[in-house]
Amino acid sequence: MNKKELTEADIRSKFITPAILGPNGTKWDLMTQVQEEHYFTKGRVIVHGKAVKRGEAKKADYILSYKPNIPLAIVEAKDNNHPVGGGMQQALDYAEILDVPFVYSSNGDAFLEHDRTVKSGPVTREIPLDQFPSATDLWCRYTEAKQFVPAQVSTAQQDFYDGSGRTLRYYQRIAINRTVEAITKGENRILLVMATGTGKTYTAFQIIWRLWKSGAKKRILFLVDRNILADQTKINDFKPFGTAMTKITNRTADTAFEIYLSLYQAVTGTEEEQNIYKQFSPDFFDLVIVDECHRGSAAADASWRKVLDYFTSATQIGMTATPKETKDVSNIEYFGDPIYTYSLKQGISDGFLAPYKVVRIGLDKDLEGWRPEQGKLDKYGHEIEDREYNVTDFDRNLILEKRAQTVATKVTEFLKATDRFAKTIIFCENIEHAERMRQAMVNANPDLAAANKRYVMRITGDNDEGKAQLDNFIDPESTFPVIATTSQLMSTGVDAQTCHLIVLDKTIKSMTEFKQIIGRGTRINEDYKKYYFTIMDFKRATALFADPAFDGEPVQIYDPKPTESPVPPDECEEGEFEGHPGINEVPDPLGMTKYYVNDVEVSVVTERVQYLDEHGKLMTESLKDYSRKTLRNAYASLDDFLTAWKKSERKQVIIEELGNKGVFFDELAEQVGREFDPFDLICHVAFDKPPLTRRERAEKVRKRNVFSKYGDKARAVLDALLQKYADTGIKSVESLEILRVDPISGFGTPVEIIDIFGGKENYLKAIRTLESALYNIPEAA
Repeated sequence: MNKKELTEADIRSKFITPAILGPNGTKWDLMTQVQEEHYFTKGRVIVHGKAVKRGEAKKADYILSYKPNIPLAIVEAKDNNHPVGGGMQQALDYAEILDVPFVYSSNGDAFLEHDRTVKSGPVTREIPLDQFPSATDLWCRYTEAKQFVPAQVSTAQQDFYDGSGRTLRYYQRIAINRTVEAITKGENRILLVMATGTGKTYTAFQIIWRLWKSGAKKRILFLVDRNILADQTKINDFKPFGTAMTKITNRTADTAFEIYLSLYQAVTGTEEEQNIYKQFSPDFFDLVIVDECHRGSAAADASWRKVLDYFTSATQIGMTATPKETKDVSNIEYFGDPIYTYSLKQGISDGFLAPYKVVRIGLDKDLEGWRPEQGKLDKYGHEIEDREYNVTDFDRNLILEKRAQTVATKVTEFLKATDRFAKTIIFCENIEHAERMRQAMVNANPDLAAANKRYVMRITGDNDEGKAQLDNFIDPESTFPVIATTSQLMSTGVDAQTCHLIVLDKTIKSMTEFKQIIGRGTRINEDYKKYYFTIMDFKRATALFADPAFDGEPVQIYDPKPTESPVPPDECEEGEFEGHPGINEVPDPLGMTKYYVNDVEVSVVTERVQYLDEHGKLMTESLKDYSRKTLRNAYASLDDFLTAWKKSERKQVIIEELGNKGVFFDELAEQVGREFDPFDLICHVAFDKPPLTRRERAEKVRKRNVFSKYGDKARAVLDALLQKYADTGIKSVESLEILRVDPISGFGTPVEIIDIFGGKENYLKAIRTLESALYNIPEAA
């Protein structure tokens, strides 16, 4: 056997896998400890226009785990034409992402080991194939490096709950393992930062489960800030705790349980007797987890802080998507630096979170301001104070009623052009504004509002009817409500999986609030074809994208002209935009004078598009310009491309690789011409060559009589394949499945057709001859 002739897959199956498993599988168990060719990301969702595709997902050749979700080693394989350490750099990248301590590379001759636990002395060494360490060996080395005592080892290896059928994502597993290990080593204040939509509650459940089952923690308090979150947690993620769990209600404390869920308002109050938490002894709980801890829990005067101070001997974990750092509130000062952060940007890059487009719409009065004429009265007869009013006044102390109508018209225009039943949240300045926006949306959609009174609902803290519909809004299977107008209630903790449109008609300066609002749309739901969402911004809140603290750039930013559709087109030109800073939402001062004006017109004056490339970087050029740049990065010259195309046995491989880099051939064809195949699109867009249609290429081949050396039946098959190319392109010709399709299937079964050419090898050779004739690339290329 000549190793140099073996593929990477052969090297893995014949040499690397047997070496890892050991004699009779004594080192690693193939079924429970070895994951081969394991994808650990989903592949970034790439959006252009209405087209959506996934980029390439990250895949490790081997992940070796001591127990499920306790990985110890990454192994990257290469064929034998590479050195032993040929896969090490890639393996180290994956090990850093996956938080794995031991890293290996192999070409089938030996292993190169990199020990990430080593702080001094040799880090790398070469190991013979038959001396690959066992699972027990690596676990012992790992626990020694961590300096665990036996009791700590027992907690660190406690099983995860596996009865839910859910597979943990890699970042959830890292957050759980780091937290359990930190607590095992005696750390008592822990902060976890995980972007909205990444499964913080399920992560918390697994942390509690492992600590509770191992006996490390016996009584646990899980605090949330919304009643719906407590209820959802109890019946969903925390359900396995069963009768050991209770939700604190009616301000009564029952000490008979082990897992306690509570709305923080239920255990605190302004009166001493309302502080139900004091019915528990200060050392009753040994673990307190605070969900959404950015919402004031670390402020010295916050209700949650009083609870934390009372149970000060307990281990305390803060979980948030947006740690708060202001002069008044600091999560990091209280909990310490995060032991793990999984950002919005990383979630989008991995394909676990939805990217988004931004439609920016500027209204004339917002951008130019408005000053009443001398002595002007509002609709109630009050004289309006003579001064310049701007966006900081509108919908607070000056209500231009036609402004809400203009916003509602634009939102409705967008929905009519896309999907009128797409779940939509409109964020307003305050509750009164949310009610006026509800009315405006009803008036803009009289047909659907008449068909179902819940088509538009106001969901705010003061409205029981609206709050009662919140579960229906977030339920993917419930059609109504479709549009929710709100102020603050839905800005956090609302799991709206199928939210397609977020409308910002409130000024926002707080990065914490901005991230939380954006998080309402970041969940992907493939069953309901929700891969991305759109933000429609009337108040220039998305100026916060430029803030260094923001970590997830938009796919597209669009400022349509007044007469244009608010739906982003498939390409756009670069444009400039004059914005303004937002302000924090504050309650209306008591006694503040409000003016209601119903006779001032408000119109749209500005509406721009930007895409994210496959790396998540914002780009402003058109689709053609971006494709040209991407193609030229891949191929420095036309000759380079022609050489690669000619050498490739399957042209579809090149097409798919370029697709993963963000070249959308279908969308390019819409602009350049549907009759051109990817070869001509590349040559034309990247290198300015005049394109030939597929039919023109097919006709040139027929005129040259290229298939004269084949028999009659073979020529007939090739002619039929040539026609298929003219109709549908090169992809169909390269697939053996085409032999099952009319009219080619009329020549016989796939086996019979291949036999016409004298076997599969000769058939594939004929296909390559057909391709060479189609593209007629000179030998010099």
